[in-house]
Amino acid sequence: MLLRALAWMFSTDLAVDLGTANTLVYVRGEGVVLNEPSVVAISQKDHSLLAVGHEAKAMLGRAPDSIQVLRPLRHGVIATLTPRSGC
Repeated sequence: MLLRALAWMFSTDLAVDLGTANTLVYVRGEGVVLNEPSVVAISQKDHSLLAVGHEAKAMLGRAPDSIQVLRPLRHGVIATLTPRSGC
């Protein structure tokens, strides 16, 4: 009971908006703490994540064939991606 009464002191309220264009993270009392383009760059070789946000967006249309640059959200929902569909 005491733990529950004190929990409010240690909790952080946050909201995540997975937008088609940008992803936002809002923290109560601090405002928007993250505003990045909803873009990822993935290695075709080992499927590792190479870049996200602004860095990945800068790679759109400029990445070699060994790197796939994707917008993983379509019409506000997570999209099923096929090779080169996000370019």
